[in-house]
Amino acid sequence: MTLETIRHLKHDTPDHDRRLDGMAQGVLGTDMDRPEGPLKVSGRATYAAETAPEGMAHGYLVRAATIGRITGSNAEAVQAMPGVLHVLEDERMIRNAAQGMAGKSPVQKQGQAWYVGQPVACVVAESFEQARHAAQAMMVTIEPDGTHAFDAESREAQVETPEKKQLVQGDFDGAMSGAAFSIDNDYRTSSMSSAAMEPHASIAQWDEDGAVTLRGSYQLLRFNKNELADVLGVAPEKVRILSPYVGGGFGSKLGLAPEAVAAALSAQVLGRPVRVVLHRRQVFETVTRRSETKQRIRLACDAQGKLTAIGHENLVSQLPEEVFSEPVAQGTHFQYAAPNRLVGHHIARIRRPAAGSVRAPGEAVGVTAFEIAVDELAKAAGIDPLEFRLRNVPEKHPENGKPFSSSTMEATLREGAKRFGWEHTAPRQRREGEWWIGTGMAGCVRVNMMIEAHARVVLTGQGVRVECDMTDIGTGSYAILTQVAAEMLGFAPSQVETVLGDTDLPPASGSGGSFGAASTSTAVYLACMELRERLAAKIGVKETELTLKDGHAIHDNRQTKLSELLGEEEWRALGHLEPGKAGQDVRQATWGAVFAEVAVSDVTGETRVRRMEGTFACGRILNLKTARSQCHGGMIWGLGLALTEALEHDPRDGHMVNRDLAEYHLPVNLDVPQLGVHFLEERDDWANPLQAKGIGELAICGSGSAVINAIENACGVRVRQLPATLDRVMEGLAAHD
Repeated sequence: MTLETIRHLKHDTPDHDRRLDGMAQGVLGTDMDRPEGPLKVSGRATYAAETAPEGMAHGYLVRAATIGRITGSNAEAVQAMPGVLHVLEDERMIRNAAQGMAGKSPVQKQGQAWYVGQPVACVVAESFEQARHAAQAMMVTIEPDGTHAFDAESREAQVETPEKKQLVQGDFDGAMSGAAFSIDNDYRTSSMSSAAMEPHASIAQWDEDGAVTLRGSYQLLRFNKNELADVLGVAPEKVRILSPYVGGGFGSKLGLAPEAVAAALSAQVLGRPVRVVLHRRQVFETVTRRSETKQRIRLACDAQGKLTAIGHENLVSQLPEEVFSEPVAQGTHFQYAAPNRLVGHHIARIRRPAAGSVRAPGEAVGVTAFEIAVDELAKAAGIDPLEFRLRNVPEKHPENGKPFSSSTMEATLREGAKRFGWEHTAPRQRREGEWWIGTGMAGCVRVNMMIEAHARVVLTGQGVRVECDMTDIGTGSYAILTQVAAEMLGFAPSQVETVLGDTDLPPASGSGGSFGAASTSTAVYLACMELRERLAAKIGVKETELTLKDGHAIHDNRQTKLSELLGEEEWRALGHLEPGKAGQDVRQATWGAVFAEVAVSDVTGETRVRRMEGTFACGRILNLKTARSQCHGGMIWGLGLALTEALEHDPRDGHMVNRDLAEYHLPVNLDVPQLGVHFLEERDDWANPLQAKGIGELAICGSGSAVINAIENACGVRVRQLPATLDRVMEGLAAHD
């Protein structure tokens, strides 16, 4: 029997050893290609819907056409249609996707249609076409159950004010009234969709022992496993989820979604595999959206531009019974210093599809609006927006006095300005034909966190295998975990096999909240350290005296092949990271600055972004290529937030109007200029032993503000309702005529 030893770390204190700096393989931090890249570009990487077990049937969801109590259907007639095998109307069907890290069943149907588009049945047939045809023929009778609110700002909306999410410090009203300069404005951001490239899909199959295997497209497998088990009423040990490749998530695949439950329930009834793939329009409706926001921001400063008051009150929306609400002011609490502070959070319960975590929940919209407001106050005070921000960088957490684990906001602002060539000018100073030209900037901030993670590393004389249920949603998990193991154990990346996306493997962090890379890489690091200690002990040296490089152990001017040291043995180690006081005793965050140049048409109101530069500090960079790609993606999200993206809902019944990629306007190639990304060298010992931090969400948190601020600098139009569509810009331009 192969011995597996365990190395556990409860991360309570900073790790000053920085052992990775002493490794010799030289692969960590490089722009190494993704090891699974050739599989993806050649079509050999199998995504959730791309397998077909023998005897597989096809399911298609039936959506609610209105809201109310479900009283009947024509299921019997549908059951008689050609090819139909089963009509699922089980009360265990879920009304919407689970919230991230729920670990338990989402809200179930309960005999109700809670929103237009909710899955209320699933038709299963021999072919996809038969299932779709029958599902479209199914009529579900829904009786109205009262009046409902569909708009968070309507009088009918029931608004909750959670006590724990309110904050008042100092004399806010006094500071506002006595300020040299102040602003008081409402900012609105639109509801948004994750719109991941791969639609949600699940294939479920039960075995003779009452266990179910689900191949799906998910981000947090150890939580998803428990969610599915809870829905089905089985032990988690009876559930296996496979997600080796995920075609994007952005939060939409954090929690179990309706197609997985429908596939599992149908497969259990039929005793054969069932595949359910969501139509793009079903994806928009049934997985969680980002809530729209109304943000009242009040800021005050003295004559020197030092902030004296910060007020940030937010209204978001959510379905009844959902716990999550968009944490809009998450970054506001610590981004800038001010002695007098007020934060308010309000939740309107309305009947639109459920809101949930979408890339950078909280800061994506909160920092965006706040950084627009900061620009407005800087203008009111007559101070360069860059200089204004520099004057208000906090030395410690402004509300609780905790130190920052690292504070690089000032450095990113200065370096970003230098790289962009920042020179502030008054609005409406440059024109090229019909185009007004202007520049804008914004600070970026995102909380940093880790969650529990396990990973197994297997060492032989020929190479390394990494095993865990971590997912790769396009972020580069296969690459960075390969690099960590290769660096620590002295093998070329080609000699490292990384196996992910299977809940039969050790439970990793999963992908979400920008915690995946740091958390699971730390678990891999711990397992590798355990193996290094065992190798050092076998040789008779201290671990710090051992160098592993190119498949050799080097010590005391001697070099031994690992294949000779291990022979035919297979060494196993399990790394286990448990977050501790290091995430509580200090404020961990990532920081950045984005600068943009835009052109605004005086004729049509169109905005074209001409260049965009981002400078970010987010700990040790594990893979330069995937890190840069993540920042490119975040900045493009910022463009969408600022200029194009908005889910529209019918005010009469809350149904989603533009629920496909034809009408939900994502930025496309011609909308996006060349994007510059630069990383500051940073080692944050509080973060983890790798000094790595989250990066996937930081770049969205402020990028849109830089664009909106540049529009104002170009043509003098201040847009406070995002996105800045042509009509909104034209309305402002008309006021200048």
